[in-house]
Amino acid sequence: MDGVWAVLPVKNIENAKQRLAPALAPDERQKLFQVMVEDVLETLIQTQALAGVLVVTGDLHAQRLAKSYGARVLIEPANAGHTQASMSGAHLLAKEGARGIIQVPGDLPALQPDDIAAVLHVHGAAPAITIAPSNDERGSNAIACSPPDLLPFRFGENSFFPHCAKARELGVEPTIVRRPGLGLDIDTPSDLRAFLASPADGRTFDYLVSSGLAQRIGDVNHS
Repeated sequence: MDGVWAVLPVKNIENAKQRLAPALAPDERQKLFQVMVEDVLETLIQTQALAGVLVVTGDLHAQRLAKSYGARVLIEPANAGHTQASMSGAHLLAKEGARGIIQVPGDLPALQPDDIAAVLHVHGAAPAITIAPSNDERGSNAIACSPPDLLPFRFGENSFFPHCAKARELGVEPTIVRRPGLGLDIDTPSDLRAFLASPADGRTFDYLVSSGLAQRIGDVNHS
């Protein structure tokens, strides 16, 4: 096995996006997460620079979705969280001899193939770590690693600078990539408003408009 693989961890959809609870009902949060994951998955499949896509999940819907797109699936027996799922994918691909991985979450609805290609373009030979931070530079919205399990992940609200610090502890100066499609992850109602202000074509935007959520969230913003 050669090349760089995408690792897409997907938590159980029924428990997704709890921080959107003030604005969205449970079924709305679940549907939103489903369409975001499919947008991200389709983008990864369309990115020619990738050797393949590995979805790590215990969710049956996510497993079926991944297989329908031709992605590999690593079944997670327990919902151990974003960090553990990402590391499981990294360890598997390292064992199989992949040159590297790019870890991407399922809540980047503006992501485009060019965004992934831009990260891979600047990602150097092993040992190498490339990080795309969230717009507020608190989160790590994509991490490329060569070899795949070089960096111990620790995702959370304040993961970007700790990831950078850990890379330097390992003797690797991380390359930082900032792009709009990688910068906006959807966790809060304000994130949704930011996305609607500069939307990207896809299922996520279509769902927000067709469901009436776009108007409702905008009305909340101006009330």
